[in-house]
Amino acid sequence: MDALTIKDIKLPSPPAIALRILEAVKKDDASFGEFARIISVDPALTAKILKVANSSFYSMPNKVNTVEKALSVLGMNVTKNIALSFVIAKEMMGAESAGFSFKYFWKRAVTNAVGAELLASLLHYKNDDLFVSALLQDIGVLVLYLCRPHEYRQVLDEKRVTEAPIFGSELNIFGCDHQEIGAELLTGWGLPETIASTIRHHHRSDSPEGFRMQIDLLHWSSLLTSIYYGLRSVEKVRKLKAAICPRFQISEETIDLLIDSVAKKSVEILSSFEIDPGEMKPFSLLLQEANDELRRINLSYEQVVMQAKQARKKAEELAAELMEANAKLRELAFRDGLTGLYNYRYFQDLMDREVNRAVRYHLPMGLMLLDIDLFKQVNDTYGHPAGDVVLRNLAIVVTNTMRTSDMIVRYGGEEFAVILPMTDLAGCKVFAERLRRRVEEMETVIDGISINITISIGLTTYESSMQSIDKSQMIRAADSALYQAKHQGRNRLGVGTVSV
Repeated sequence: MDALTIKDIKLPSPPAIALRILEAVKKDDASFGEFARIISVDPALTAKILKVANSSFYSMPNKVNTVEKALSVLGMNVTKNIALSFVIAKEMMGAESAGFSFKYFWKRAVTNAVGAELLASLLHYKNDDLFVSALLQDIGVLVLYLCRPHEYRQVLDEKRVTEAPIFGSELNIFGCDHQEIGAELLTGWGLPETIASTIRHHHRSDSPEGFRMQIDLLHWSSLLTSIYYGLRSVEKVRKLKAAICPRFQISEETIDLLIDSVAKKSVEILSSFEIDPGEMKPFSLLLQEANDELRRINLSYEQVVMQAKQARKKAEELAAELMEANAKLRELAFRDGLTGLYNYRYFQDLMDREVNRAVRYHLPMGLMLLDIDLFKQVNDTYGHPAGDVVLRNLAIVVTNTMRTSDMIVRYGGEEFAVILPMTDLAGCKVFAERLRRRVEEMETVIDGISINITISIGLTTYESSMQSIDKSQMIRAADSALYQAKHQGRNRLGVGTVSV
């Protein structure tokens, strides 16, 4: 699979109210009143801000009943970040789909944000942008999923089976990771560079000067969140304590209390985002329930270990089987059932990638559309089963004629498409003519009867000297050339020019 670049990703546009909030905050003379008026235009947003301001998360001594009061007690930056968090989460709350849950994504994101704020408070670290940085640290995951859902499910499958960091699978499959995509998105939306830079480096050890603490807090909050949403929670608790306790001279009991408070406060903040927190109990209570259950069933330590090993082995086997099954399903979704070739749906994605690559690197590229001449007569004379055999044989001949770098798809019916990367017009003509002759010599024998066919070919190319084009221009040019070849008598090649 070709590596993606930022240019290949269609980044979502920022919500209109988010732009107004950011523009207001950037003004040197911006007043609380002006900022409050922007937020008050949206009653739902206003209600959510007041709900968070009055929550135990901020523990205000007096009730906050207006946006202006929230601004005065929380500050403009904090209120801005709360508002942006709600707006962005609402904008990117997609429909639930098999293999990816937007609600689960935002549950983890909100818990990340709560954990980061509580950690910062414990460590006496002040950063007004920390909540939104932690909330949006994985926003690039959503963009990659929305851009390439089928490929991103493969990333998620690998994560479930190997438990390796997700950005490694992203790099292997896409050539970029969610850190880069997320940072680019938020920079384009006009969020502060401090937020974008923190997100760009939150999985890296080479953080820029002045960002180490923010990035550490994002890493620790992610670890803290995975205690509630991941596997091997006890091991993650140990890691968190090992990272924080010696460095800041904090007791392990203090970290235990922090972990419990994350659950309590996350439930409260999740309700503000209109996300069902589900059964999110404090970690100490979960441990107590587990210990009570062990005592109840009276299992020895050795039996527990043995059963855990057996369960883990079984889970790993099932996960591997599931990943293989999902890969096969993804493959089937892009395959034509009759010929085994890639289908029209795959062709559209493939053309996007190949045209983008050709334009980006100034490489020539060819596209051929070929159609069986008078194929209806074959079906009418010999029957549709015989026609199916002819289609399969044609697919084999084209596959055996093309290079390994070329790609053939069944475009529809008796029409096929061949994409020829790094091939100029002269090279495409040579290939097309060789293919036309081989099909002319092809013989399909059904019940002792020989069936011969010819094809007409429409060809077009993108040359490196051309301006930027898109796939629709090439498809139209090839289709027009195919019509020309048919009109001029069939069993021939037509060449179309891309209009730019």
